[in-house]
Amino acid sequence: MSAEIRQFLNNRGSIPSRLLGDPGPDPAQLQRILEGAMRVPDHGRLAPWRYLLIERAAGKELGEWLVQRLLQRDPDASEMAIEKERERFLRAPLTIVVVASPEISHKVPEVEQLLSAGCVGMLLLLHAELEGLGAQWLTGWPAYDRPLLDHLGLQPHEQLVGFFYLGTPQGGPVDRPRPALSDKLQVWQAPADS
Repeated sequence: MSAEIRQFLNNRGSIPSRLLGDPGPDPAQLQRILEGAMRVPDHGRLAPWRYLLIERAAGKELGEWLVQRLLQRDPDASEMAIEKERERFLRAPLTIVVVASPEISHKVPEVEQLLSAGCVGMLLLLHAELEGLGAQWLTGWPAYDRPLLDHLGLQPHEQLVGFFYLGTPQGGPVDRPRPALSDKLQVWQAPADS
């Protein structure tokens, strides 16, 4: 079994959201994905995250709202940019928003709580793939736009980890070059003068 798990992890890749079609996860799959994604390191057992589900009908309305927000930000936005925002939440059958909801006054540093919420996102991708679904984690300017975050119901102390698009793969993952381990690994040694 460990060889299968290793192969699964080593071959993991995101399916572009434009290649995620119907059907999306059924209720049982969605519950397994969301529950499984919460099995993350969580210093202090704070569970500093939550989910928002955006289904297609709501995604259409949210896309129209986002077009208006884009035009507030950039009155000269191109038709292509407008259409991109209109379609943003229609790319896949389901969009899951992972929200970092840290306890600011807690002794566990906020950064550790944010990292825990980020781990939820990674496990969400893995659990979706285990269910035979495709998934992609995206952000873009809307993930950092306070008016949109307010519109989604995020509290002032909360941050959006990402938009996670889920659906049935209509194509394979797009592989990309990965860094060589030797470029990312350093063995620490005490300085000679210590």
